[in-house]
Amino acid sequence: MARQATYDRDKVLKSAMDLFWAKGFHATSLKDLENALDMRPGSIYAAFGSKEGLYAEALRLYSGRTQAGLAEVMAEGGSKLKGIADYIRLLGGQRRAEVPSRACMLVKTILEMPDDDPNLRGLAEDLIDQMEAALTEVLRQAQTEGELPASTDPVRLAGQIQTQLIGLRAYAQRIHAEGRVAQVAEDIAQGIEALSVKAA
Repeated sequence: MARQATYDRDKVLKSAMDLFWAKGFHATSLKDLENALDMRPGSIYAAFGSKEGLYAEALRLYSGRTQAGLAEVMAEGGSKLKGIADYIRLLGGQRRAEVPSRACMLVKTILEMPDDDPNLRGLAEDLIDQMEAALTEVLRQAQTEGELPASTDPVRLAGQIQTQLIGLRAYAQRIHAEGRVAQVAEDIAQGIEALSVKAA
């Protein structure tokens, strides 16, 4: 009979995500993981296979929460473009004390890992693509509902919005940017709302 896990997997993954998000993959030591997860190295490896395996699970958790955040805002109904704008406002309103890092964990992973890394770098790229695909779908819905002109390319626009989001999160990471992040987010949000045909 298989031995049952004696740890809370969700809690462990959340702790690992926070630690990796703050410190990155290479700067996080096994001792850091032991302390944060309250697990012995053998237990960590038994549960996740390797440090890389744990990091991959933490990345998936981060991405899932990010997409869930967008979906939650969109579920409130109303204008699709306003939903995207409100999501950006939420990101701009995050305070430094609320999250381990205000920069995107996926982007931080891409910057940390070499271009030819097929595992964590490739996973981060795939997860960013999924977020962009989610934005594209929302924009397609906005187009179907007559909020965006028929001439709009939802894929291209989603890429532009994704770029703005990445830039916002990188800007927010700066030590002295705290007071300006919300205004930058508001400027981006208003730009998106201004695309609405219905608002014209």
